[in-house]
Amino acid sequence: MFYFWVLFNAIVLVLLAVELRLHRPGRTQHFREALGWSAFYVILAAIFAVVVYFWQGHQVALEFVTGYVLELSLSIDNLFVFLVIFNYFAVPDEYQHRVLFWGVVGALIMRGVFIGAGVGLLHRFHWVLYLFGVLLIYSGIRLGVVGDHKVDPAANPLVRALRRLLPVTKEYHGNKFFVGGGQGAHLCATPLLVVLLVIETSDILFSVDSIPAILAITLNAFIVYTSNVLAILGLRSMYFAVSGLIKVFRFLRYGLAVVLVLVGVKMLAADYYPVSTPVMLAAIAVVV
Repeated sequence: MFYFWVLFNAIVLVLLAVELRLHRPGRTQHFREALGWSAFYVILAAIFAVVVYFWQGHQVALEFVTGYVLELSLSIDNLFVFLVIFNYFAVPDEYQHRVLFWGVVGALIMRGVFIGAGVGLLHRFHWVLYLFGVLLIYSGIRLGVVGDHKVDPAANPLVRALRRLLPVTKEYHGNKFFVGGGQGAHLCATPLLVVLLVIETSDILFSVDSIPAILAITLNAFIVYTSNVLAILGLRSMYFAVSGLIKVFRFLRYGLAVVLVLVGVKMLAADYYPVSTPVMLAAIAVVV
């Protein structure tokens, strides 16, 4: 299994390197290109599901597909946050891809840590399952009643800490995160680094919902991790493909709220009325 972890992460790193190489700095990703990359990552996930089917069998492959659909559905909510953050900081279109690229790299690292911790907790302390279930139901109700995750960049503690540690320039300096102060001045951060920090911390908020949700589907760490990674990889291109249509999806938060509640109920009832993976996959697909 160790070699499969290494191989999967090596392929992910190659994909990230190729995409970074192909996407020249300062160039806006247009609709057709973004749609093509989004389709590529969905097809890649489908191919991986087939590989898992022949390697681990029908049940594990089904768990991967369910986890992938669940994570992709919940990740769509991130697109609204990206839009809010980019509008708040007035990030030029040609710099947004760079921020999202490095934001995804950071998200992959954080998700790996959270998944390892979550799986370890559930294997050691079974009662954590019920805690996660209650958390998901609460998150679903909050999302449906109160609304989407609120992002206040000015109140972000990491942004405040950065401003205390480093001077931040008032203007963007191309696609750079740091610039020299000039005339002997210290290193300065650019607003683009501030945007990246806000993107990273917002992903931590979403992880609180998404990681427990997929742990309701399976405790196979490899399946949890790979479904998360493949869902996140296509998130950047998906943003550029649908950013102009995001406001049309006014009922999305209600659907995601129902999904969170359903997964939370599945967790709470797991020891008494276990819900099969095909039923859960069908329920998520119908709601979305």
